[in-house]
Amino acid sequence: MTLTLRPTTRADLAEVDALLARAYPRLLKTAYPPSVLVTALPLIAKAQPTLVASGRYYAALRGGRILGVGGWSRDRGAPQRGHVRHVATDDRVVRQGVGRAVLGHLLAQAQEAGVTEMECWSTRNAVPFYAAMGFVAEAAMEVPLQPGITFPAVRMRLDLAPGPSRR
Repeated sequence: MTLTLRPTTRADLAEVDALLARAYPRLLKTAYPPSVLVTALPLIAKAQPTLVASGRYYAALRGGRILGVGGWSRDRGAPQRGHVRHVATDDRVVRQGVGRAVLGHLLAQAQEAGVTEMECWSTRNAVPFYAAMGFVAEAAMEVPLQPGITFPAVRMRLDLAPGPSRR
């Protein structure tokens, strides 16, 4: 069956929440200790309503079911820079091109909107995926989730300036 990509809407919120809540615990358990996941998962495995309704968050569907999601936002201080946001693939279809389709689409949309540099705060286990899409790892980092709660990640960057494609 063909994969379809479209912007999400508020009507997709429950299905996106269900995907994140199911996929993140399964996909992240090999990269993070339980002590990190017990505090982080309740915060990261929930869709952000404003992002889902932003027009810059996309769903990959097959047979009417959301199999992958992801989006981007513009850096407020540097409008030529974008940030990859909340990318996830249903754990039952990992390595079937869903994540690649979502990320490729959101990068093309960001580039069309004038973004020339994309930053990503990757989970530890997603670093090889982003690297395969042309991102370069810059540094380990701690993503602040709430006061006193951080999540270990890797800051990665991709040049989207016009020229030969890196994807």
